[in-house]
Amino acid sequence: MKLFTSPGACSLADHIVLQWIGAPFEAQIVTREQRASPEYRAINPAGAVPALQVGDWTLTQNSAILHYLTDRFPEAGLCGDGSPESRAEVNRWLATVNADVHPAFKPLFGATAYLEDEGAIAKSHDNARKQLRTYFERVDAQLADKDWVTGSRSIADPYWFVVTQWAKKVGVDLSGLDNLARFDAHMAADAGVQAAQRAEGLI
Repeated sequence: MKLFTSPGACSLADHIVLQWIGAPFEAQIVTREQRASPEYRAINPAGAVPALQVGDWTLTQNSAILHYLTDRFPEAGLCGDGSPESRAEVNRWLATVNADVHPAFKPLFGATAYLEDEGAIAKSHDNARKQLRTYFERVDAQLADKDWVTGSRSIADPYWFVVTQWAKKVGVDLSGLDNLARFDAHMAADAGVQAAQRAEGLI
């Protein structure tokens, strides 16, 4: 398996999961400029990460890769306890971070720069931060008395860890979210998380 990843991007979640699984894989670091190249577009036409190559087959889209890894390596136990309800809980929190939280960062990552109006752009940033605060309050409540988002380690945890790092960098107010802070510290101390971050030059 070969994972194409960019430092600190959402692909870090897949990188962490691969570390947790422990199966042999290669991590290929690609820059923003490399992602725009014809060579990389042949791998992922969207010019985005992650992309996972398995032999002559390539899979894109973060949630698809994460689910593929849990299905291929069920012994890792990263998608619940085997019951439909437990898997659904993992899917609920993975869907929230993938479909709601991740896109909410877009204004803060430059998606509203086309407005060419500093006031309007600033307003979009403020709105994004407020919206993100709401999402992080929700996961903070979920994390009460838990080390992991769904109670046991799953594919949802690395993705939430990644967006928490983004939130800290772009000034989302995380004050008072003590459960989230505890989760963040717990993840940061994890050997697999550290190995993935070290490989991407993040620590």
